[in-house]
Amino acid sequence: MNRNTGSTAHRWATESGGNRIEVDVAVVGGGPAGLAAATALAAIGVSVALLDRESAEKRTEAGFDGRTTALTYGSANVLKGIGAWEGMAADAQPIVATDVVDRFSPIHLLVGQEAIGDHPYGFNVENGYIRRALIQRFRSLPGALDLSPCSVTAIDVGGANDDGGVTISLDDGRTVRAALLVGADGRGSIVRKAAGIRARRWDYDQTALVFNIHHEKSHRGIAVEHLLDGGPFAIVPMTDEADGRHRSAIVWCERRADAPAFLALPDDRFDAEIAWRTAGRLGRVEHYGQRFSYSISGLHAERYVVPGIALAGEAAHAVHPIAAQGLNLSMRDAAALAEVVAGARREGTGRGGAGIGSLSVLRQYERWRRFDTLQTIAYTDTFLRVFLTRRPGVRFARNAVLGAINASLPLKRRIIRDAMGFAGPQRPALMDGLLPAS
Repeated sequence: MNRNTGSTAHRWATESGGNRIEVDVAVVGGGPAGLAAATALAAIGVSVALLDRESAEKRTEAGFDGRTTALTYGSANVLKGIGAWEGMAADAQPIVATDVVDRFSPIHLLVGQEAIGDHPYGFNVENGYIRRALIQRFRSLPGALDLSPCSVTAIDVGGANDDGGVTISLDDGRTVRAALLVGADGRGSIVRKAAGIRARRWDYDQTALVFNIHHEKSHRGIAVEHLLDGGPFAIVPMTDEADGRHRSAIVWCERRADAPAFLALPDDRFDAEIAWRTAGRLGRVEHYGQRFSYSISGLHAERYVVPGIALAGEAAHAVHPIAAQGLNLSMRDAAALAEVVAGARREGTGRGGAGIGSLSVLRQYERWRRFDTLQTIAYTDTFLRVFLTRRPGVRFARNAVLGAINASLPLKRRIIRDAMGFAGPQRPALMDGLLPAS
């Protein structure tokens, strides 16, 4: 892993009592998407200020986010490349195969090592471990500055059109001046609004119930997606507990009108519903910990960039969890952004070349990410709508397609490469675990 740490360090303007900060990049949003982008940029030698309303300590508390994320092999490579993987590797459960099952049919699509290759499809990691490892790695890098907790009160993009940069005002009186502002602040992004970028939104009329279970039988590292009338029911393997108890994470997508009743069930009846949906695959099951729920909707920004500003993560795109691509798209955002910024610096930024916040540089990032994201939205939506239909003819056809794909190793290899983020003839160096030279 090569690393260029010859950055322009952040500068405190002493004439204003340390209230003005100058950096190459400011990242708004301290969730996994923003942390990945900030860490990737700091790792290539760019000075980065990270801004979030919550402190790092708050964001890593046990009760802050009890969910898990299925990171693809490509996303794990990104985390390895930026030096964050070792902080979560011990708590990452390898996913060695995926099995898509129609609960009411013997037809299924099993993708194993023969299609995936000599490595896992990915790893399931608790979100708290992902956040903690990224925060620790970011803070260890030269030129990295964590200003959280803070709230953004204003964003001035007036100078961005002539490479003058962006100024961010904070609620504590400080201002941050950056050549590039990255908005990774979620679906309600204030950065996207300040940039004047509109977003298309759509609703799936579904709620996701998210929780963890203990189970009698080993999951054997296989992730399972049961396709049910109300929506997909995903079982994602987790590491065993210290006492040997087997664990898995559940993402249960249900019609919005029905979800509250399921969520409110007493423990024994809730576990009975889980047992029916797991179809005996894991033996006896019992949920533990908190039951989380969130409404499922989609979002896609009309543009990802304007002069001086780039969007990443759910500020740019949000997809249905059926294919577990949400955070994985964000990891690919981080990899592509680091690649184009490194390229701009390598080609002469500051010496007459295009600045890292210039539209010519940022459009490279947009072109790279837009195709991948739109393709993911298209196949995710198509897959979901086909499998939610109750029409017998469509069900027969979809099961025939599942069976045909299951019988074709080349098709399975193509599908799994796309899902791991390895589609296309070119990809950012970080997708292979390598930092781009800057």
